[in-house]
Order: sequence, then C-alpha cells, then structure tokens
Amino acid sequence: MKKVLITGANKSIGYETARQLLQKGYYIYLGSRDLKNGEEAVEKLKAEGLHEVEAIQIDVSDDASVKAARVELGKRTDTLDVLINNAGISGGLPQTATEASIETFKKVFDTNVFGVVRVTQAFVDLLRKSAEPRIVMVSSSQGSLTLHSDPGWQYYNYKGAVYLPSKSALNMYTINLAYELRDTAFKVNAVDPGFIKTDFNNHRGTGTVEEAGKRIVKYAIVDANGPTGKFFSEEYNPETGAIPW
Repeated sequence: MKKVLITGANKSIGYETARQLLQKGYYIYLGSRDLKNGEEAVEKLKAEGLHEVEAIQIDVSDDASVKAARVELGKRTDTLDVLINNAGISGGLPQTATEASIETFKKVFDTNVFGVVRVTQAFVDLLRKSAEPRIVMVSSSQGSLTLHSDPGWQYYNYKGAVYLPSKSALNMYTINLAYELRDTAFKVNAVDPGFIKTDFNNHRGTGTVEEAGKRIVKYAIVDANGPTGKFFSEEYNPETGAIPW
C-alpha cells in the first residue's frame, strides 16, 4: 500500500485530497498544525469507512515541528511514496505593494515557500526509498507572472503583493527541484486546485473541494510516463491543464 503525507490536511482541500486518495487505496498521514484538529479529521474519515489514515502533527513554519514530524513518521514507516505540500496561508487583505508590511511577507513566505522547502528536505530521504516517488506542490494560477501581466485575464485585477509572489517563488522552487531529480524516478509538479470555495478565501470561490481534490490527486498518482517539472491548472486550461509560468 502506497503511503502519502499531506500537509494542512485537517480541512478543506487537503482533507478532500486525503479522502479521495484513501478511496483509491492509499495510506494517508494526515498532517495538521494542531494535532487535535488532525485527529478529529481522522475520525471523520474513519466514520466514512476510510480507516487507513492517521494524524501527524506538523507546523510547516516551524523547524522543530517539521523535524519532530520526520522523526515520528520514521517510527511508523520507512518509505514515503507521495508528498503533497498543501499547507498555505493567504496573509489577509489588503496586500498593496506600497503598504504591505515586511512582517506579513515573512509570515506568508515562511509557510508558502520556506515551509515547503523545510518539509521537502526533511522527507526526501523517505521518498527516495519509494519505487515511484511523487511530490505535488499545491500552487495557484495567481503565481503566474504571464497571466498577471495580461489585462485580459479574468483574475487580472485580483492582485496581492504578498500571496502572489509566494506562489511564484514556490513555482520556481518546483522547477529547480524537478531539475535536480530529473534522472530519478521522481515526478515533481505544481498544481493549481482552482478558485475553490473554502474558508481560505472567505468562501468566495466558485469551485468545489471535490474538484480541487481530483486535480491534485491526478498528479499525485501519475505513472512513470507522467510529467515532471510542470505547472498545471485545469481551471485555466480544461483540456491539457497547461498554464504559463
């Protein structure tokens, strides 16, 4: 049974992604910053008959927490097949380029960028032991420099001087990571779940968590012929998922 670690999985998109992977026969380590919330999410999944899941405490913005999570997971398994870097924060609004505080930048990047680096580097040794390791970065079309430079794009006016750069930086890290692992069995991709109705955006989104989960799962389970080092958004491009960086 393949094993998956999902950060920020106690609710919303992360939780639904865990649910869909459980339905496909994967074993889930449900990462949650608050262990109690993670355990409650696990009980909800088990109530649906999905039992191959357990919670693990991990705050991606905290070095000690990530290291402790790696030690704890190492006690439970010697191999990890899939890592889904889902945890993220918006930083709140407004986020103007002339007034957003450095502290806000630090807080958002510490989760959305540095948190991904912390987790990826901490767990890559377990992933290397898998025959088909997969890493999915939950990104956003908001990180596309090309689209945000196009006045004709539907989200052109939805600017955020902190959140958007954090996703652009995440995308570049994805490119570098995929390149570094290019001669291995790894598949590393960035996926935009879409503008999904969750508490992340005060439920202003138009898509469902079920749609988002399906999009993430698709790239978590790609076979040996699947893509790597790519950025996908099926909301932007329903046919191929291709989206400009």
